[in-house]
Amino acid sequence: MSLALAPLDVSVEVEANLPCRKFDPDLWFSDSPAELELAKSLCGDCPLRVECLAGAVERAEPWGVWGGEIFERGAVVPRKRPRGRPRKEDLARDAALRVEAEARLAASGLSESRTTVRLAA
Repeated sequence: MSLALAPLDVSVEVEANLPCRKFDPDLWFSDSPAELELAKSLCGDCPLRVECLAGAVERAEPWGVWGGEIFERGAVVPRKRPRGRPRKEDLARDAALRVEAEARLAASGLSESRTTVRLAA
């Protein structure tokens, strides 16, 4: 049996509307914490955000913004710290952001398997 028509490839249309396809790709792999926060915010309305995050968790991506989360050394981090010793108020904010990141992962259904999702301490 042969197919007369190839299946319609809708991914071409979807890819045109993805923020990671519209903006500079280096933004998602920046060293600047401010640029990474911008990349995270751009992922917020992406139609493939959950799939992107799930794939990054499965692959244990070493760095970058995937599915609206920052990965560093294969773990989800709440925010990228600038170089140097962190301030005391930054440590408290990091703890609050870690809880928020866990909540977002749980809402996406990805924290059920804690063996695959690792949050940096």
